[in-house]
Amino acid sequence: MSRFAKFTWVLLLYNLVVIIWGAVVRATGSGAGCGAHWPTCHGDILPTMHETATLIEFTHRVTSGIVLLLVVMLIVWVWRIFPQDHPVRLGAVLVTILTLVEALLGAGLVLFELVADNDSLARAIVMSLHLINTFLLLAALTLTGWWASGGPALQLRGQGRVIWRLVPAFVGMLALGMTGSVAALAGVLFPSESVVEGFRANFDAASHIVVRLRILHPITAILVSVYIVFVARWLNHERPTPLTEQLSWALVGLFVVQLAVGAMTIVLLSSIWMQMTHLLLADLAWIVLVLLTASVLQVSNTVEQRRITTLERWPVGVLKR
Repeated sequence: MSRFAKFTWVLLLYNLVVIIWGAVVRATGSGAGCGAHWPTCHGDILPTMHETATLIEFTHRVTSGIVLLLVVMLIVWVWRIFPQDHPVRLGAVLVTILTLVEALLGAGLVLFELVADNDSLARAIVMSLHLINTFLLLAALTLTGWWASGGPALQLRGQGRVIWRLVPAFVGMLALGMTGSVAALAGVLFPSESVVEGFRANFDAASHIVVRLRILHPITAILVSVYIVFVARWLNHERPTPLTEQLSWALVGLFVVQLAVGAMTIVLLSSIWMQMTHLLLADLAWIVLVLLTASVLQVSNTVEQRRITTLERWPVGVLKR
């Protein structure tokens, strides 16, 4: 790989670290660690670390700020070494836009005080939007790395049933992430003393709306997991290549492990370490799904091109008949 391709993959890994630390901020209730100030912390550029919450939140802001600097390096580098019509340029532009949106959503949570003990429905909605943008950012970084590493551009037309099988997979993953963010928020704001107590609270009319909504996450997880496993194996059969096989099995494995970790997260009453692991696996599954999609949606994999390729492989005598 070129130095730029390596830089892109490292940037993707670094973003995963920042995202996981963001989960620590939420799980520890440290979102208000810098008060209602942004981008400063308690009005200072370098605040005094008297509280753990301030240290956790300020660390998240610093690491997020480094992401912005790295993205600026990314897009400047792209414009210097890649031609105008190269797909890497599109990827870099999307990464830049989504990174800025990510920062604005994070700032909005702080400035509108949708952090710490805030249990409003608005917080759940903004967190869900934050999750969607994070997934889109990871997808853009993944595709940029794919293209920078020599991967072909995506071809959406002429892909037949493949597109219609992949669209529900991506929608399902986004829905799974949104319900997961609501469930995680409910676990932080309304912790349960036991699994049984938490289960009863899901169906108690007196429970907060966020608590009653979290039951959607395990239901969505089961439905989406079954569909993703089906699509992954179907794609391997429909577009058989060594890379497709590896990615499809990786996706299946991640979802199997994810279901087990999700169950353990419930049993352990949403411990911080389990939440971090659960989120990391979700991000990895999303990245693998994007790579699997990129590997099958190639120009050479369109229905028309596959038909032409098949005809070219037939013996000349058979074609004449």
